[in-house]
Order: sequence, then C-alpha cells, then structure tokens
Amino acid sequence: MRRTILLGLALCAALPLSAKEKPAPMEATVYRSPTCGCCKKWVEHIQANGFAVKDIVKDDMAAVKRELGVPENLASCHTAVIGGYRIEGHVPAADIRKLLDAKAPLLGLSVPGMPAGTPGMEAGGRKDAYSVVGFGPGDSVQSVHDYAGD
Repeated sequence: MRRTILLGLALCAALPLSAKEKPAPMEATVYRSPTCGCCKKWVEHIQANGFAVKDIVKDDMAAVKRELGVPENLASCHTAVIGGYRIEGHVPAADIRKLLDAKAPLLGLSVPGMPAGTPGMEAGGRKDAYSVVGFGPGDSVQSVHDYAGD
C-alpha cells in the first residue's frame, strides 16, 4: 500500500514537468481582408507551427500596414504582429521562429507580393523563387532567407 502511494505521488510530481516541456503557443495577431483565401491558408500554416492566432478581418489593409510601419514596396495581402515584430505576407513559420529566437533588431519580416509555393500560396506544386526580407528600423532592408524555385 505504501509503495502504491509513493508511486502515485512520484507520478503526480512528474506531471508538471511534462507540462513545462511544451511551451505555450506564441500569440500572433493577424490582420487580413475578408475576401482573401490565401490569408486563411497562411493562418492555418502558422497555427500548425505553434502560433495561437487572433484573426482580425479589416476592409482597409493599406491603413493597417501604414499604422504598423510596413513599407509599401514590401506589401503583401496580410499583416501580422508576433512578438512585437511585423510579419508581412507569406513568411514561413520557421523564419518567424528564427527572428524571435535571435531577437533581431528589425521591425519585421516580409515576403513581398504573393509568390507561388509560399505558405498559403501553394499552387499545384509550382514554386517560385522568393526572398524573406527583414526591414527597419528606418528604410533598411536586408535579405534574410532566399528560397529557390522549381
């Protein structure tokens, strides 16, 4: 009996350790147009990669981008704020995680336009070459990750 109680206590004590091993999902606030299907697919991509999404539908996305400081030349269809960074367009979750881990001195990341094959823009196996670029502060822009196309 005593051995059973001790074993039960040991198992209960181990439970909080297991819960601590899996970090809570990082919160992402995503602003998107009500008519954009690829934005919904990108939201699914980041949710599948451990982000908890607050989905905000806006009619005037240009105003959202201006308010958040996203340069016009780097614009895409949706904008997110994750860990204080602006994430513009179809940025892969792995690149967002690298940015968050590095705590880079950037305003955010962008995949300008809507290249085929990016997360949310899967197009029957077609993959365009594209770059993830870091932007800010100021007018600075730098390539962060280049992806090859087919």
